[in-house]
Amino acid sequence: MMSEIHEARNEEECRYFLSYSGVRLPLKLLGPLEASELKNRNTYFRATYDAEGKIVSCEKLVYGEVELRHDYSYSADGVLARARIAMGEDVSEIDCGADGAPLRS
Repeated sequence: MMSEIHEARNEEECRYFLSYSGVRLPLKLLGPLEASELKNRNTYFRATYDAEGKIVSCEKLVYGEVELRHDYSYSADGVLARARIAMGEDVSEIDCGADGAPLRS
């Protein structure tokens, strides 16, 4: 289990985005939004970051419901070590190598 995942979140920690680019993990979020811009949006991403500025969680919200969630943990040197991706009931956990790239099994 990923004990490093930050489950507690307050609104001050959250940042909001329109979309993401690429396929590498962690997701690269694009189009920052202010919280005041969310009420007229049907779809957006909500992310939290650690003290070093690394993304620790990302959710895609559609009509107020979480459709997709990514949780990330990092090694002591700041490289992505593990990703947990949840889409509804489907959950995948991905271990990463020293370079942050997913390991193939």
